Amino acid sequence: MVEENYVLLSSGVLAFGRGIQEQNIDEQVKRWNENINNTAFFLILAGSQTAEIEGISSAGSTPISRRYTAVADAELLLRGPMCPKRWPLPPLPAGVSPALISYVASSFLKLKPTVISAGLLQKPSFLHVCLESAEIGPARCLSSGNAMDISRVKLLLDGGYEIGKKLRESLLIAECVPGGTTTAFAVLSGLGINVNGLISGSHRNPPSELKTRLVNQGLKAAKLKKNPSSLDLMAAVGDPFQPIAVGLLMGARESGQDVLLGGGCQMLAVLALALNDIETESRTKFVEKILIGTTSWLVDESLSSSKQRNSFIHLMNNVSQHFNVNIFGLASGYRFNDSKQKVLRDYEMGYVKEGVGAGALSLLAQIRGLTQKEMIEKCDIEVANLFKPKDEKQFKEFE
Repeated sequence: MVEENYVLLSSGVLAFGRGIQEQNIDEQVKRWNENINNTAFFLILAGSQTAEIEGISSAGSTPISRRYTAVADAELLLRGPMCPKRWPLPPLPAGVSPALISYVASSFLKLKPTVISAGLLQKPSFLHVCLESAEIGPARCLSSGNAMDISRVKLLLDGGYEIGKKLRESLLIAECVPGGTTTAFAVLSGLGINVNGLISGSHRNPPSELKTRLVNQGLKAAKLKKNPSSLDLMAAVGDPFQPIAVGLLMGARESGQDVLLGGGCQMLAVLALALNDIETESRTKFVEKILIGTTSWLVDESLSSSKQRNSFIHLMNNVSQHFNVNIFGLASGYRFNDSKQKVLRDYEMGYVKEGVGAGALSLLAQIRGLTQKEMIEKCDIEVANLFKPKDEKQFKEFE
């Protein structure tokens, strides 16, 4: 990869973003290395009927299976591949759930997530935080232009903010939201940011035309005023994850914490929504301790609908330019070319790419010294464990 806004760090992690050459990114990496044992890790699970549109997501091969993706991925991250599952992983067209990578990395780091759930169709069988009634269910499809009631968005935003502002440690946010790259596309477009041909997804070749059609339909139906507030935008075309994450982010920054947003387009959307509601003169200071953490597979992606290489970095730079701030990212340098498991080598072909904090957790593991060889060996073992027959009689509800 030849880009002037890349820096390969000594740990093997890739740093990127507008103005990266002038920044002491090593200082932030050092802080994360020192503070890993003092990090609050939140995994947000959320549901949107957008995910049930045929062909919109491959985080589950069918619309019905995508209803269970979030709880299944969280269960894999929390319990590991060997334990019998209450919620089986949905079948994928290729690859394996990124929650497996997250499990390997988080086990090495000894980081356990606090799970926040909103808008799921099932009650998770593990300890989790609810900021609203579990009966509310998923957000409506964004194409309606009325994805959530404004009162719901405020409740979730306030709930996330209250948690974030009480933090006295670094914050890592991860997510599992099937259809979430499409709602990210929608809110970024609603903010007036050029995202055409730059939004990724779990598909090897993301369905850009389908996403664009749904987003245009939703924004037209919403009839938003010019320069809409983030609340109005999330209510119109967002999902429940977004207000929780925006609240967490804003609360944590108010209390002066470093924040690592674990993901791709969805985390950029969260950051953009936060910046949109911040006074112009405060934006530079707000982003000072914020990093996007993702995978090399996402950073390497050049979408077929875009003439530009490294689509995600172009998208990130478009957000930076829109708000006149410098946003920086880190990408794990791990690759699976030498893996013995085909489902892991599928990542090198463009499948799955990111999710459940896989990139952020992997890069933290890499910073802490987990080598490429060790990462592959651990992931290979856990894939084998995942597909071993399980004795379902051993299953016990856990909290």
